[in-house]
Amino acid sequence: MTQITTRQNGEVTILDITGRLTIGEGDYVLRENVRRALSDGSKNIVLNLENVTTVDSSGIGELVSSYTTTSHQGGRLKLLKPSPKLHDLLHITQLITVFEIYDDEPEAVASFA
Repeated sequence: MTQITTRQNGEVTILDITGRLTIGEGDYVLRENVRRALSDGSKNIVLNLENVTTVDSSGIGELVSSYTTTSHQGGRLKLLKPSPKLHDLLHITQLITVFEIYDDEPEAVASFA
């Protein structure tokens, strides 16, 4: 089961994701949490992927959708600590050129300044 915990680090909303970003499970949970953060007024969002175990094409699609939704609402979405496998997927799909990716939370938070 996918769980997402939301926390604040200054002006940045961090979504700590645990579990799977897969069709019918994590994709829906991610979508709802990103939209809730945006409706609550968050403009700077970091998705902490450190504890994500599996990502399928639906999960990748939801990452892109979340990025697009955030951008269209004047916000910015960045990725934190994707697994080596997810990092490879982002390279293969050329999404590495779309997302800003960080391995260090303070660095990710500071990038919004």
